Amino acid sequence: MNKPGWKRMCFKGNKVWVAMDADDLPEVNKGKVLIKYQLDQSHEYQVHPQSVRPLPQKGGCKPDSNTGATAAATRDSDGKSGRQADDEATIHAYTDGASSGNPGPAGIGIFLRYGVHEKEISQYIGIATNNIAELEAIRTGLSEIKNTGLPVRIYTDSSYAVGLLTQGWKPKKNHDLVASITELMKLFKDLKFIKVKGHSGNAGNEKADRLATGAIKSAAAARK
Repeated sequence: MNKPGWKRMCFKGNKVWVAMDADDLPEVNKGKVLIKYQLDQSHEYQVHPQSVRPLPQKGGCKPDSNTGATAAATRDSDGKSGRQADDEATIHAYTDGASSGNPGPAGIGIFLRYGVHEKEISQYIGIATNNIAELEAIRTGLSEIKNTGLPVRIYTDSSYAVGLLTQGWKPKKNHDLVASITELMKLFKDLKFIKVKGHSGNAGNEKADRLATGAIKSAAAARK
């Protein structure tokens, strides 16, 4: 039986629980309604009322039509929190590469978030430049995402990567790696790159940085 005050509805192609008022309508507070993905979870999300709709009588929730893939890059609009409004149906991938020396021992870090689901990747990639590590982190992050129909946002602090992948820069090096990423990008229906400022307190970016540097440290410790 459903818990009082919550009703099963659709939100951007996903079944969610929506807080209801006494008239069995989504309860609006300061222009937003509360949703959660599981009734027993403590975390709730605030979304616009127009983004929730009743469950269809037959079939599941169908995602809203998307506008197609884009290689446009935008600035991080959310400061240090690493979250954006109404992002529960979007996959967020924070990527970072690091090298101890340039070139030198290198690692990549990826922090993936989709609703309440999170995944961390920390991987040593051998001797490489910092630019290679940044690109490899993006390539690995994209490769980890299996549902290419969902909106995807890639966060990176690499101006080099953003320039090559979204602004038409011609690579002087790393041609194969850039070409591999470009082919992966074509698989996504709604893909955007967001340039963040490194080491500025953005939670997702800071976590990706720790994962990248941690991979280098772990590899160094294993060699001792």
